[in-house]
Amino acid sequence: METKKSLIMLPGPTNLSDRVMQAMTKPIISHREPEFHALHQSILNNLRYVFQTKNDVFVLTSSGTGGVYCAISNIVNPNDKVIIPVFGVFSQRMKEKIVRCGGKPVELPLKWGEAPTAEQIEHIVEKEGDVKAIALMYNETSTGVTVRDLPKIGRIARENNLILVVDAISVLGGDRLPVDEWGIDVCVVGSQKCLACPPGLAMVSVSDRAWEVIEKTAARPYYFDLVKMKEFSAKNETPYTPAVPLFYALDEALKMIREEGLEKRFKRHSTCARAFYKAVEALKLKPFPNEKVRSNTVIAVNMPAGVNNTELRKIMREQHKVSVAGGQSKLKESIIRIGCLGIISEKETIPTIEALEDALSALQYPVQVGTGVEAARRVFHS
Repeated sequence: METKKSLIMLPGPTNLSDRVMQAMTKPIISHREPEFHALHQSILNNLRYVFQTKNDVFVLTSSGTGGVYCAISNIVNPNDKVIIPVFGVFSQRMKEKIVRCGGKPVELPLKWGEAPTAEQIEHIVEKEGDVKAIALMYNETSTGVTVRDLPKIGRIARENNLILVVDAISVLGGDRLPVDEWGIDVCVVGSQKCLACPPGLAMVSVSDRAWEVIEKTAARPYYFDLVKMKEFSAKNETPYTPAVPLFYALDEALKMIREEGLEKRFKRHSTCARAFYKAVEALKLKPFPNEKVRSNTVIAVNMPAGVNNTELRKIMREQHKVSVAGGQSKLKESIIRIGCLGIISEKETIPTIEALEDALSALQYPVQVGTGVEAARRVFHS
């Protein structure tokens, strides 16, 4: 009897393809030899396609958090002012990284579930006067919010000669983010999200404008020194020992993205997100974020009164082999978060909604089982 395969429907890590898993079984090679040089070049070429950039791109053996720290620590000198909207856990962490580097965060505090607007950013730029950079979460993973004003914020940064640093860890490859077109100077993505790759790598793109600042940064970090990375990248190498199996996996994952095409990939994520939101509404639940800024890659849903978050997820995991996430920080018990990223289609979406319906019913929430699934199927077959 075939065992039911578990579905990892978290905001990361995500499910992996057999191709990506198989790629990690290739023999280990030296990262100073021609075989690695070819692998590295293949990765960079396809990363530029995914980032939609002509800029330099780098692969770090690091978590996404390391990638964001790399970006901030190569830009921020002591006492540099950096505008940072805070509207969730990860934007708060971004602010803390600015502080650790000696910078002075100019915080724009927002209600969780909302997103910063271009007008708010522009007002702060005009008020402060001597700002060096804007640091921004494009997709706040803790709240399921996407900053839809990012293109306008990019224009504000360019017009005021500010460096724009964007954390796109849980969205790049799953929603539109043309790095060059939108004027993003430093952009960070994690391997385990929309790229459908194992955890352990962070990718960073760096613009020419950013290099002018980075090269003057007083105390660049040792391991995350982008200038050193650029020197080694010219030889198709990394400064320090990379996680070679993960590089194989990333190479295969990027090839799969290229085969699918970005526009088809974005549409697939968007369709699945619409299916989730329609299902949630049909079940009389309420998405957590403001409708205009809802994410296509992280579906955050309010838990109704009387439904225990932990018990609901336990039922989904143990009885249906579907793993979803709870909230973080002050949202820990009040929301669930469903990953709609990477390997996501009707095949993964419908079983997740079925598991959610069953868990709600088991916890005595007045749900008509099947209504969510039917609403989702209408999206896929319309």
